[in-house]
Amino acid sequence: MKIWATANQKGGVGKTTSAVNLAGVMQKRGHRVLLIDLDPHGSLTSYFGLDPDAIQDSAYDLFQQSLKKTLNTRTTIHKTRFKGLDFIPASSALATLDRQLGTKDGMGLVVKKSLSQVTEFYDLAIIDCPPMLGLLMVNALAACERLLIPVQTEFLALKGLERMVHTLSMIQKARKKEVCFSIVPTFYDQRLNASIETLGTLKKQYKETIWDGVIPVDTQFREASQKGIPLTIERISSRGGRAYSHLLDYLLELDEESSMSVAGDINV
Repeated sequence: MKIWATANQKGGVGKTTSAVNLAGVMQKRGHRVLLIDLDPHGSLTSYFGLDPDAIQDSAYDLFQQSLKKTLNTRTTIHKTRFKGLDFIPASSALATLDRQLGTKDGMGLVVKKSLSQVTEFYDLAIIDCPPMLGLLMVNALAACERLLIPVQTEFLALKGLERMVHTLSMIQKARKKEVCFSIVPTFYDQRLNASIETLGTLKKQYKETIWDGVIPVDTQFREASQKGIPLTIERISSRGGRAYSHLLDYLLELDEESSMSVAGDINV
């Protein structure tokens, strides 16, 4: 099972949209996908029709179970109406975890341990992260093999990206684990100079880690979310659907290259 995460310390950049629609492409291709909502705001949870303020059996319970040494990931998994696409919802109580458990040993690896219990049931897991550094973000970064950083193509978003990259650097030094990350330009509007210029700046400053495509502005994303259906399942041929399909191909190719590189190192 591959494990990816979507994160950015700036909100409103397409983080949840990216998680949901990449999952939709995978499901459309016949793969089994698990989404994990670690954001106390619960946008992904709301997308699939559940209320983060009233949810039972959520990501919050994984931490409580781990504390009691009764970890059972499958009790927190909910089905969607799309075969092969499941999710672990967020509870708003996740916002209290840093205060409750932040100083307790082992709490940074709860999500990693949780996913290890279900690895045989899914081909891909995607973690939707909160927009702040804390216990939840640390868990996501410890569990994931690749981090996706959606960045809105506007100038203010560049500062958010700088903070995110700085956060990654700090965590990597503290945990001595390199996290591969890919920058995904979102909300691109080719009619706007701001979008064009910001994309140019991103490609210049982050040429080694940026995807060479873009996720365009597409009103159908909003319409699909109102229905609780990933656009990539409802209308894969739409502009946004095609963009996420191309992004998935790119990410899978990157993972394949990484695996080959690791295998080559082992053979040497």
